[in-house]
Amino acid sequence: MISAFVFKSLDRNVSLCIAILLAIACLVPALNLLVPADNLFHIPTYAMSLFGKYLTYALLALALDLVWGFCGILSLGHAAFFALGGYVMGMYLVRQIGARGVYGNPNLPDFMVFLNWKEMPWYWYGFDHFWFAAIMIFAVPGILAFVFGWLAFRSRVTGVYLSIITQAMTYALLLAFFRNEMGFGGNNGLTDFKDLLGFNIQSQGMRASLFAASAFALAVALLISSAIVRSKFGKVLVGLRDAESRTRFLGYRPENYKLVTFTISAMMAGVAGALYVPQVGIINPGEFAPANSIEVVIWTAVGGRGTLIGPIIGATLVNFGKSIFTAQFPEIWLFALGALFVATTLFLPKGIVGTIQQILKSRNDETRALSFNRLPKAKNAEKNADIPAEPLAAE
Repeated sequence: MISAFVFKSLDRNVSLCIAILLAIACLVPALNLLVPADNLFHIPTYAMSLFGKYLTYALLALALDLVWGFCGILSLGHAAFFALGGYVMGMYLVRQIGARGVYGNPNLPDFMVFLNWKEMPWYWYGFDHFWFAAIMIFAVPGILAFVFGWLAFRSRVTGVYLSIITQAMTYALLLAFFRNEMGFGGNNGLTDFKDLLGFNIQSQGMRASLFAASAFALAVALLISSAIVRSKFGKVLVGLRDAESRTRFLGYRPENYKLVTFTISAMMAGVAGALYVPQVGIINPGEFAPANSIEVVIWTAVGGRGTLIGPIIGATLVNFGKSIFTAQFPEIWLFALGALFVATTLFLPKGIVGTIQQILKSRNDETRALSFNRLPKAKNAEKNADIPAEPLAAE
């Protein structure tokens, strides 16, 4: 029943995007592992890891599009959910280090030994098991989003005020995680990871597996998002986005729909963060920075909010440009990013994918209009040819 609901909700564009992601998940690791390094079709490990990071960013942008593009909630705090998922994965990876750390303590991470901690905090227990960490990747961002959303949406906080308090939330978490007393490594964060599921995290095979997992997770998230927005639930979300008061007068409870969508989006962002950390090798409080949440908004706007596919394209293109600009022209990258956002707002308000869809739709409408206008004329001409002329009335 669930599978029938999901697959019935797919359209052609989403199905094509999912097929491409699944093909990339298989093809890119194969070209990295099976093709010799001197071959033209070989993909280097560093390039694969770089694009694996782009895929996690795309998943984060897709999570934002679900609440902003279809529910009208401009969240400036999605970097918090991304970072929380990353910290959960980082805690599991740190627990796998064991006695191989700098201080050789099998029970405490290096930063706790350095800070002269005598025992591990209670909230670190369980993270030596992957199944527990996997549950927490969904639970921690989901619980935070649920509590925050329950308080905000039932208070009917909307618009710019909601955006401001989401940004305040991520900034508060930034300040909290900077403190050594929190037990998350302070400003240095968590790093020096060794193993993931018993395999060397720096090995070529693990790098390829992480890339494939990122592409597969993005495909699954896109499938779930498409099923949500094309269902009756999704139609109500669009109604809330366009006319919340009218939707409320029809008998719907907007706060409930917003809460469910916001929580699902936060869990998707947490998964993105969990896949991001083992590929970059570090997680620190800088991931909570409000500027990161604003960048996610730019990715979504450039690609086209409310399109699902657009944020994936926007996140990939913008971050690819960031990699080039920060290497060649690091001093002008922020100006280029700001100019890109302004240009998108002025000339491509619907984003890349939204503009393309609008052009194709207008062309299809014109073609249908022309066909509709021609068809009745031809039929009327045939009917008139079959009808004999009426005799003239005698005077």
